[in-house]
Amino acid sequence: MTLKICVAQLNYCVGDMPGNAQKIIDAARTAYAGGVRLLLTPELAICGYAAEDLFLRPSFIQTCDDAVNLVARELAGLKGLTVVVGTPTGGDNGKGLRTKSVEVQQRYNAARVLREGRILETYAKRELPNYQVFDERRYFTPGQGVCVFQAGEGEDAVNIGLLICEDAWFEEPARLAQAAGAELLAVINASPFHVGKGGEREVMMRSRVLATGLPLVYAHLVGGQDEIVFEGHSFALQADGALAGRAESFKENLFLTEVERTSTAIKLVANIEPGRSHEADLWDALVLGVRDYLGKNGFPGAILGLSGGIDSALVLAIAVDALGADKVRTVMMPSPYTADISWVDAREMAQRLKVRYDEISIVPEFEAFKASLAHEFKGLKEDTTEENIQARIRGVFLMALSNKFGSIVLTTGNKSEMATGYCTLYGDMAGGFAVIKDLAKTTVFKLARWRNENDPYGTGANPIPERVITRPPSAELRPDQLDADSLPPYEVLDAILERYMENDQSVEAIIAAGFERAVVERVARLIKINEYKRRQAPVGIRVTHRSFGKDWRYPITSKFRA
Repeated sequence: MTLKICVAQLNYCVGDMPGNAQKIIDAARTAYAGGVRLLLTPELAICGYAAEDLFLRPSFIQTCDDAVNLVARELAGLKGLTVVVGTPTGGDNGKGLRTKSVEVQQRYNAARVLREGRILETYAKRELPNYQVFDERRYFTPGQGVCVFQAGEGEDAVNIGLLICEDAWFEEPARLAQAAGAELLAVINASPFHVGKGGEREVMMRSRVLATGLPLVYAHLVGGQDEIVFEGHSFALQADGALAGRAESFKENLFLTEVERTSTAIKLVANIEPGRSHEADLWDALVLGVRDYLGKNGFPGAILGLSGGIDSALVLAIAVDALGADKVRTVMMPSPYTADISWVDAREMAQRLKVRYDEISIVPEFEAFKASLAHEFKGLKEDTTEENIQARIRGVFLMALSNKFGSIVLTTGNKSEMATGYCTLYGDMAGGFAVIKDLAKTTVFKLARWRNENDPYGTGANPIPERVITRPPSAELRPDQLDADSLPPYEVLDAILERYMENDQSVEAIIAAGFERAVVERVARLIKINEYKRRQAPVGIRVTHRSFGKDWRYPITSKFRA
């Protein structure tokens, strides 16, 4: 006696309700032909996650309702198939929720249970996360109910307890489903990726399984949405917490799990994809983030400034893996301070990855700027002003090419630079998408090494010249410039950044951990005074649990010292 369950681990697009509905319909038909009788879609699959303030528009909710009804109609003829569709819904009375301090339209983060053209159940998420990138209390009202439904027929029937994402991180929702007769927990999710998150989910769901004694199927989506990425990694756990199955990460997948009932227990049978390294996850997250940002927004390709340095080299390798060499263009823009080896290494990398490569000198424009400003700057020494002029000339060139040909500019700044302001507004920060915005400089080096040792997309082995990785980093905006002239060593800087910015440790706690007071206070000050720059930076891919994005909301004007 078996029930086949399929997780539609697919790449849904925010706001494309007809397209998302068709994905679900196609997946259901394919799965049904293979004997599946329960299809699980991820959280808010019908509209994509996260739709943000679109949830507040009544027409958006109505379009979601129409799409769910379309799915129900199109699958009505598949006898015995149950489909769980993640969708936002309006309140029962259509009125808003008003208290002395809150006024919101009544919305639920919900799931509809469909069978043979009918909506059998509607379950509303009980636990609404409001931390990191989550902001669900802005949009949704907590649900109060429990949903247990039957999937399969006759001796194959199984009572399924439905939970939505955050519900499964708390004891009560699963306990209530168990008390209502659930024999298996189905958890539908939209949980953004960060390094190590897949393992954290498995550990948490194992605790839920052990607390209830119920097996569990975890349904997750895949794809990039602005700054967040979803990696798939759907899985199934036995009632004793053992891993029963795991889907591929970062790929669409119809993940199948068979429920075998014996006289004493329920056993799950599925394929198990092996575990992966953090570097492999990071690479795939960045590639998927680039591919979906450009693809879902209709950009024909990407363009970036290739300097001969490590950051632009890594961004180029990511872009080629994401888009293919024919959709990536590079421009080397030498200044009076560009080292010969930078030219050589930039040309070599472009050749290795077979991308278009052009050289446009910024020397004439730089000299023209200095001449125009000579009267104003008379008697003053050259400083960061002249350095920034060079960066801004490059930004103007890249944006001009972007405007003329339609390709988006990929910026190449990393998290260490964004934290400390070691970047130029309207210069190297100018662009449409910040690929490595959430990678510390030390991680940039590690990932470059990993990519040279691996060729996951078949675009070319060892793409980054060794000298690009080993030479001391430099912005090359003045003679003999090195990053170390302006910043602490990256090993020290990144360790402080992790403690202070990602984990909210105080200055005194970091000093107590063995770091020099002067260095810690300097880094904390740089992070604070450069908030205004980060507010003007392009959106970038989040890969840590705390990025300079939706989960970093600090005032620009503040006297507080941490």
